[in-house]
Amino acid sequence: MKTLYAALIGIVVLLMVAHLALAGPPSWDDQINNPSRFEVLGEFGDAAVLDKETGLVWAQSLSTDTLTWFDAQARCINLLVGAGVSSARGGWRLPTVQELKSLVDPAGIGGPGPVLPPGHPFDDVQSDDYWTATTSALFTDRAWTVTFFNGVAIFAPKTSTANFWCVRGGQGVDPQ
Repeated sequence: MKTLYAALIGIVVLLMVAHLALAGPPSWDDQINNPSRFEVLGEFGDAAVLDKETGLVWAQSLSTDTLTWFDAQARCINLLVGAGVSSARGGWRLPTVQELKSLVDPAGIGGPGPVLPPGHPFDDVQSDDYWTATTSALFTDRAWTVTFFNGVAIFAPKTSTANFWCVRGGQGVDPQ
């Protein structure tokens, strides 16, 4: 009887673990080319957006401040987003170059900009350069930026100024 009981518990545990493995994060192979790709999160006081294609959470309303790479890093690290002080959440950072490029809509390139997917819910996105956390492998005093006018990624001196867009989740990189 004990063997049967142990086997049943083992099967239940196996089914629970298998369910969690199957429900993992979204695959970067998945493409959602419609407004349902984004969900404004009420848990963050409607100030954050879940990208269902990548599983990342983005700040909904962007600052129009342009900062150095170092100051943009600090601004994201210290950011609290939420409906109130008790429900605000930290854990924000600059995105990697790949994460930020995931918001570029190739079909929008050549238009008036910014080049974002149709139906996106973001406010104050500029058709300009945005910092990423990714340092250039060739020049460590430079970091990659993504230009939301044409979707191009280039690197710039970390002491120059650019826009920034904070993200939560994913893997990120340790800034250098």
